Amino acid sequence: MIDPANALESPARYRWLLAAFTRREVMNRYAGSVSGLAWTLLHPLAQLAIFAFVFSQVFRAGVPAEFASVNYTSFVAVALWPWIMFSEALSRGSSAVTANAGLIRKVAFPHRLLVYSTVLAGYCVHLVGFLVVLVVLRAMGEGIHLSTIPVALVLLLPYLAFATGLAAFLAALQALMRDVEHGIGIALTIGFYATPILYPASILPEGVRAWVQASPPAYFSQRMREVLIQGSGFAVGDLVAAAICLAVFFLGLWFFNRLAPHFEDFV
Repeated sequence: MIDPANALESPARYRWLLAAFTRREVMNRYAGSVSGLAWTLLHPLAQLAIFAFVFSQVFRAGVPAEFASVNYTSFVAVALWPWIMFSEALSRGSSAVTANAGLIRKVAFPHRLLVYSTVLAGYCVHLVGFLVVLVVLRAMGEGIHLSTIPVALVLLLPYLAFATGLAAFLAALQALMRDVEHGIGIALTIGFYATPILYPASILPEGVRAWVQASPPAYFSQRMREVLIQGSGFAVGDLVAAAICLAVFFLGLWFFNRLAPHFEDFV
């Protein structure tokens, strides 16, 4: 099993390299783009507008009574942006090794920094968009509690650790099997609609609800709504969720480090 101190040693010791990789990742995403970082906000907003129209106007989806202070658009937005951070961490993080094959062959450094930087870049970029959306929704009169944003940011940390662990596992696996990247897209699509983002968990069948709510994406989607819409603080369940996320993080890094010495032979 990986030593937790060793897992955290790389970001601390090579923080300058991690910062350089993260900056490079952000810049490469929008190289040659006229709108640049604006696409980070425009694309999720377009998704939100489509979901809001289809589900609120066509399917007539409503908002549960406990979140009656906001409309359906705000109800979805609060959970949608954290999911975008998570899904992009998996889709891009899983390619961190294969996308940097030339660098891995030529330079000696902790390869897990590539996964860290990819996940961090996505989270940092979309976090800005998330905060902008929350402020705009509040300015439009929606019942968003801006005072509880610090609580939401803390809750995103274990979610980040969970995404990083899964991304590390998938990145190592994809270095050996290129089929992984094709399966991730399908898995994320299924995960998106299986997670209560476009609908409340209360509409799920009782036998299925407990299983769905046990997953970190579903748990943190619900907690984002409780914190930002209802104004609640931390809960005991947050510690349990954080422990599960950290376990996934260290297991993912253990698997990654086991295969890391063989990356040069496959990429």
